[in-house]
Amino acid sequence: MKPNNKLLSTMFLILVTITLVGVTVLILLLNSKGEAEEINPTIDEIRDSSVDISEITTNLYSDDFIRISFKIQTDSKKAKSEVEKRDFQIRNIIIEELSEVKAQNLRGKAGKQQFESLLTLKFNELIQEGKVEKVYITSSVIQ
Repeated sequence: MKPNNKLLSTMFLILVTITLVGVTVLILLLNSKGEAEEINPTIDEIRDSSVDISEITTNLYSDDFIRISFKIQTDSKKAKSEVEKRDFQIRNIIIEELSEVKAQNLRGKAGKQQFESLLTLKFNELIQEGKVEKVYITSSVIQ
């Protein structure tokens, strides 16, 4: 009878272990799904925490000029408020960075995306409440 009891105990221990692993995986999956929902805000939340930067006209490094406007998506209403208050600093950063860019570097998709990423980094160095999630070019004309 002892070998039978030992076999039964081992099977019970394996069953308990498998159950615990399954429960742990289930909990982790449910928690990660909740975090994913927080990471991906709804379009209404994005609009509520975004700031429009009206059209800026300035010279580029290549002696062309550009007319460009942006939408800045922040991670919170506090960050949005700060971006609105720092509008003059934001516009200054945009003008300074555009003065270092050649027109050919802004004509393609990759160039525009690179410029948006650069502005995101620069704005995040400035912002103290929250952060800038993404910068979107909403219109641009190069001449």
